[in-house]
Amino acid sequence: MYPSITIRPYKKSDKNALIELLKQNVPTYFAESEIEDFRTYLEHQLEQYFVAEIDQTIVGAGGINFDIPQNIAKISWDFIATDFHGKGIGKKLLEYRLTYIKSLPHTHLISVRTSQLAYLFYQKNGFILKEVIKDYWAEGFDLYWMEYKEHTQE
Repeated sequence: MYPSITIRPYKKSDKNALIELLKQNVPTYFAESEIEDFRTYLEHQLEQYFVAEIDQTIVGAGGINFDIPQNIAKISWDFIATDFHGKGIGKKLLEYRLTYIKSLPHTHLISVRTSQLAYLFYQKNGFILKEVIKDYWAEGFDLYWMEYKEHTQE
């Protein structure tokens, strides 16, 4: 666990560092084709995105997208530098976003779409598996759609 983790909003100047960080996780956690998907996300689909830093070095990132008509917040594009896996950074980044989402009015559901390679992390952190779609992201990368067990507003 690193007590000096800083989480801050994404800046456009972070893009290249984040793409390189994502590449570290290919092919273990992401398909090669997802690199371009992530670039598109940063350039055109970004809503709320955060980076985790240790000593001003980016070591992880994760976002939130919103389905406003459905009152759903979606955890998106989480990854951690491979040298920092298992150090509590992903958990801290997730907790930061969950706290942020819970502070928003009218968000009734929090979901995440992940793969069989990361779903246990979300399960340990309060998400419940709702659906699996084989080879959704790419061959060998199944979709695991999950919901957070606590609703943010009743």
